[in-house]
Amino acid sequence: MLGLKPGLALPSEAPETSYLDECYRHCRDIARANSKTFYLSSLFLGPEKRRAVWAVYAFCRTADDIVDANTPAAERLAAIDYWERALLAVFSGSADDQIMVALCDAVERFRIPLQPALDLLRGARLDVTVRRYATYDDLREYCYLVASTVGLLTAPILGYTTAVALDYGVALGRAMQMTNILRDVGEDARMGRIYLPLDEMHRFGYTESSLFDEVVDDAFVALMKFQIERVRRLYAEAEPGIALLAPESRYTVRLALTLYRQILASIEVNGYDVYSKRAYVPFRSKMLAALTIAFIR
Repeated sequence: MLGLKPGLALPSEAPETSYLDECYRHCRDIARANSKTFYLSSLFLGPEKRRAVWAVYAFCRTADDIVDANTPAAERLAAIDYWERALLAVFSGSADDQIMVALCDAVERFRIPLQPALDLLRGARLDVTVRRYATYDDLREYCYLVASTVGLLTAPILGYTTAVALDYGVALGRAMQMTNILRDVGEDARMGRIYLPLDEMHRFGYTESSLFDEVVDDAFVALMKFQIERVRRLYAEAEPGIALLAPESRYTVRLALTLYRQILASIEVNGYDVYSKRAYVPFRSKMLAALTIAFIR
């Protein structure tokens, strides 16, 4: 246990007693294996909300895994089409995949909207077909499709007091996706992808060949500093929206925001080398953040 104030201790897991429980457990395992930050944050939600966000995460993660599969583009696009058909079936009340069974239950319980999920799959198709973004405006739209949509899908689960909260959620999604992009520059380059805006790379004198050669020079450091400061502004823009969420969900979102923002500091500590060093938040730092945030009112 973390010794947090009442109501914020890590919850114990109830035993699974049905096929639906098994489906939610499968979604939980996907979240736990693929995003330690997301999974840790989710544990501070109530049981029903926790399970529902696991289902949303598993749906989104599966789309991401399809994109990254080592198969021809046509096969990946066909797989996304299949996943979209399964999604549409969910919103008609039908599902036969474990993830979709859990998602179907979550949709019914929390009235999760369809359009953000369709938009997310549109973003997944971009990941298959687009390997460069000319400007930040182009990248900003991409970030909305693949990340802000997740905020719109989870908003009904978290609960909010005014629709304005959705705008803040969109900003937070963009900030988190930009954080992923900066952390994964090297990983994406090895797959032939460049998400840094090409016009900004040109402005700072950093070439595509330097990126593929994994060069960390003054030009790259200046480019990364510029990107990091913009993402920090996005986090600052999104943070006031936490107060507009249902009280029982605020801790979870604040923790997720805090931990993701700390990845930027890790990039800095690593000397902006996102090619040979993985930026991450150590477990001890996560626990310290969890304890500190517990006393923010």
